[in-house]
Order: sequence, then structure tokens, then C-alpha cells
Amino acid sequence: MTAYETLEQRFARLSALREAAGILHWDMSAMMPPGGAGARSEQLTALDLTCHELMSDPALADLLDEAEGDADSLDTWRQANLRGMRRTWRHETALEPRLVEALAKAQHACEMTWREARPASDFAAVLPGFAALLKLVREAAEAKAAALGCAPYEALLDEYEPGGSAARIDEIFTDLAAFLPGFLGQVLERQAAQPAPRLPPGPFPAAKQEALAHKLMQGVGFDFDHGRLDTSLHPFCGGVPDDVRITTRYDEADFTGALMGVLHETGHAMYERGLPPEWRLQPVGAAAGMALHESQSLLVEMQACRGAEFIGYMAPLARAAFGGQGPAWEADNLLRLATRAAPSFIRVDADEVTYPAHIVLRTRLEKAMIAGDLDPKDVPGAWNEAMESLLGIRPPDDRLGCLQDIHWYDGAFGYFPTYTLGAMAAAQVFATARAAVPDIPAALSRGDFAPLMAWLREKVHSQGALHTTGDLLKQATGKALDPEIFKAHLTARYLG
Repeated sequence: MTAYETLEQRFARLSALREAAGILHWDMSAMMPPGGAGARSEQLTALDLTCHELMSDPALADLLDEAEGDADSLDTWRQANLRGMRRTWRHETALEPRLVEALAKAQHACEMTWREARPASDFAAVLPGFAALLKLVREAAEAKAAALGCAPYEALLDEYEPGGSAARIDEIFTDLAAFLPGFLGQVLERQAAQPAPRLPPGPFPAAKQEALAHKLMQGVGFDFDHGRLDTSLHPFCGGVPDDVRITTRYDEADFTGALMGVLHETGHAMYERGLPPEWRLQPVGAAAGMALHESQSLLVEMQACRGAEFIGYMAPLARAAFGGQGPAWEADNLLRLATRAAPSFIRVDADEVTYPAHIVLRTRLEKAMIAGDLDPKDVPGAWNEAMESLLGIRPPDDRLGCLQDIHWYDGAFGYFPTYTLGAMAAAQVFATARAAVPDIPAALSRGDFAPLMAWLREKVHSQGALHTTGDLLKQATGKALDPEIFKAHLTARYLG
């Protein structure tokens, strides 16, 4: 075999091990009893170390050098795959085995503590583990920065958004932070002049919410032969392309949060299922980055499912599912409910006008933590002050503040910016899709996502990591990421 062919074999083995770890992570969040935490930590740490050992094999470095010397003989997909292999190798080999093991153990320990600390609003309980984890994350960031030739925070960002620019994100977020307060004020003023939407009266049994979610997921195109829906403390989409695992959390006083959360995660799942199967287990067969991944979830949830067409389809289904009666169940009321903007504490329940402020807050704080400018013990106070500054509200406790997200307590720093980058990309991609396929709105009014998904499969999903996010957006929409399209979408929906 050629050096490149040997690399494909090795990376397929590595990817399979990573996928096994992903399923174990899902089980830890959705099924595992608390008493299994110690054993699960050992299992996941062992997998992390095994993957690191395979990647650190000197022979693999030699194979990469040899394959890159013959790169001109490879086709476009294989060249992109080889670039992905090199990038993965740089990230992995930047860390010593000691640090890989310490990080894995600290992540699992801190996450399990967070699971108990969040509902109790007990930041003090998680602080020692969080401080220890942050110290290791900073050490890893320094090591990766040296290997990649960039700043520490940008090295962490690159794990989730290959080639992402911290300077460009700062520019976009500074502009958003200047735009949003005035825009939100206009939206709130307009809403105040209209009748307030009414939440349909509950209760809404979790089993009935789940049944409705299943029906809507199938309309989007979710294949239950290759995936499932469960519950967890923090909603997420995990698993592997052939076995996608979605979780949500139910509130029996309000069905809308869980339902929109499921549709959001279904967007992630559809992207995973649409990735090129011929490049399964190879870097080029994975998602282009988390900004694009988040664009697919937000396209389904925010762009499509909070639009008038889909709400018109969903309203009678929801009314029938819960035996509802009266004007609160009418489509126009549910639409106003789905598009009502108001400052709120919980990110995953935030509307699309205030959501970017949540991301700006988290991005600024995590950058300060990685730079050493924010001590872990000061995170609750810094969080509350930032929330008051950006949204005019102050969390009454840490459950509604700095403990609400799992990311930092699982060691995931550098992820948060991709949410708002994804929201912007979603607006841009959806606008292009609607222009290219005029039948999309009418199809959504029937609960039929097939025309939209067919376009996304061709233009986005099937491309895997063949291109960077920026290049893929240019090919799919004709231009690079343009924040003005997102602003235009907000203006049309909330002030139009």
C-alpha cells in the first residue's frame, strides 16, 4: 500500500475508537446510573490514551511526510483528507500523554460534580474541580498554540472551527454587541403595542411531548432505524452518523422548549446523516466545523420551524396531542409565542434576538479565563455583571447563571462562538435555499422538509470537510459569511 492508503487504514481505526467514546459519553449523560461514574471515567481515559498512543506513533509522522510528498497524485477529496489528517495529528501530538490522561480524568470528574451542583445551584461544590480542569485546559492551550503557531485561545477555537479567526470573531461580536441593544428595544416596543401571546394551559405530560416530537422529527427526515431520542440534563446530539443520539429535557408546564430543542438537535442529526458515506471514518468525511454544524441545527429550529409556514402545520398537531381548546392553540398565537423576544437567563431557551448576547457573554468570559485574567472563583460575579450589562437582567442564582451549560465543566473552551457564527450562516443558507427552491415554504406548510433537505444534502451535507466553512459557504450561497444577512433576517421577522 502507499503511504496515503496506510494512513486511511490507521485513521479509520482511530475514528472508530473515537466513535466508541462518543457512545459512552451519550450513555453517561442519558442512561448511566451515578454509581458508574468512576468506571466510566477509567474507560474513557483509556480510550483517550489509546488514541493518543496510536497518533503519536513515529511511523505515523513518517507516513504523513511521505504522503504529503506525493500529494499531487491524489484527487481533491484525498488531498483534503490528508490535510485533515495533518491537522488532527498536530492537535493530538501537541500534548504529552501525562496531560492527555490528566485532562480526561479532570473532565469526567468535573462533569459529574456539575451534574449534582447545577440543580442545587452550588458553584462552591464544583469550584475545586473546575479550577483544576481550567489549569489543565490552559496548559493544553499553550501546548497547542506552540504547535499551531497561534494564540492559546485560537488553538482551542481551532478544535471546533478549523482555521477560525479570533480577531474576526471579535469584530463580529463587537458589532453585534453594538447592534442588539437598540434593536431589542425596538422589538420590545413593537411587541408591547400588540396583544401578548398566551402559553396554552398545561400540564403537558412528557410522554405526549415525546410522541409529538417523534412525529415532527420524522417530518424533518429523522430515521429512527439510525437514531433515537432520550432525556438528559443538558440537550445534545451525539452518537455517530449511523446511530445518532438526540437528548432533550421536558417541562410539563411548557411544551414549547423541549419541542424546539428536539427540532434543533434534529437539524444536527440530519447533517450527521447526510455526511458522505464513502468517506466514513476519515477526517474529510466529518463535519466541516461546529459553526456549520450549528448552522444546520439553527436552520431547522430558528429559520424553518419558527416560521409561519411550519407553525401553521404544527398548531393543529399540538392541539390534538394535548387535547387543547381555545385561542391559545391557534397558529397565530403559537407563532407569536415562537418569535417573542425577551431577555431571559437560560441560553438554550433564548429567542434568536437575545441569543447572541448569551454567546458574546460566554466568549468574553472564556477568553479571559484562558488568558488568566479571570479566576475561576470570580466567574459567578463576572457572569452576573455581564448578563446585567448585555441583557439588563441579573441571575438570582448560579443555576440560572454560570452553572447552566455543561461546556466549561467538561473542558470545552472555544466552542461557544460557533453558536452565533452558526446562526448567521443559517440565515444565509436558508435565504439561498428558498431562492433556489421556491417550493420550500409551501412544503414546510405541509410539514414536508424533503425539498429543503435535498438542497442541503447536495450543497452542504455531502461536502463533508472537503472545504473550510468559509469556502463551503461561498460555494453554497455565493459569498462568505455576511453578518448583515442575519441582521436583515431579524429585522424582517421582528420589525417587518
